[in-house]
Amino acid sequence: MRDSDTYSAHATRCRQEAADAILDNVRDRALRAEAAWNAMAARSLKTEASRDARAAKVELEDVAAAG
Repeated sequence: MRDSDTYSAHATRCRQEAADAILDNVRDRALRAEAAWNAMAARSLKTEASRDARAAKVELEDVAAAG
């Protein structure tokens, strides 16, 4: 499981917690936490995409060097 998946799962849990909240301050806290988790997931997705692109480039270079 990638970090972005974990962060997205936390955001989903916080969104549900906000929906279930009775108290306004609890709902607000859960919505702030959801926003933070979503921001972390977005940053993580960028990092993962960059890492995957670098790995693919290295793999192509290795294949070209061997062939």
